[in-house]
Amino acid sequence: MTFDPAQVYQPEADTYLLLRAAQEEVRAGDRVLEIGTGSGTIASSLEKARCIVVTDINPHAAECAKRKGLAVVRADLFRGIRGVFDLILFNPPYLPTQPEERIDDWLEYALDGGSDGREVIGRFIAEAGERLAPQGRILLLISSLTGLDPVTELISQRGFCSEIIIEDVVEDEVLYILRICRGRSS
Repeated sequence: MTFDPAQVYQPEADTYLLLRAAQEEVRAGDRVLEIGTGSGTIASSLEKARCIVVTDINPHAAECAKRKGLAVVRADLFRGIRGVFDLILFNPPYLPTQPEERIDDWLEYALDGGSDGREVIGRFIAEAGERLAPQGRILLLISSLTGLDPVTELISQRGFCSEIIIEDVVEDEVLYILRICRGRSS
């Protein structure tokens, strides 16, 4: 494979929103896992963390993060990841995408959230508990295009509680950063 930076999701408003939340959330000594790191912009900015591991299914994104000096596992979500983490970050593909809208390249993995925008989010939430430390936190970016209520319902069904910590209007959608922890909300 020849590295192609055009096949890597470049930082946009959603990236910078999650970056801001992650910088506020990370604690000294945290073990951090960023799923779907893309360019590696977020993980490479978290100096307080004791250990940072990043994943991406896209080989071009994995190479981009590696070139930034990050510990990279080329993987689909949590596949191949061992241990538990204090902070897990994810800016998932959340755009509702119909089969005829797919672009069929590596960048597709950063954008295509399935027909309702929640396909990858649902898989992430289902698998996250195995890699989250007992008092760990997850920061998940979602969009109003994906539906806030259906996502928070998925979170609750897996025994997690969530709260919106940042909300921002970007063009024709609202972006939310959810902090997710173990236990049910009341």
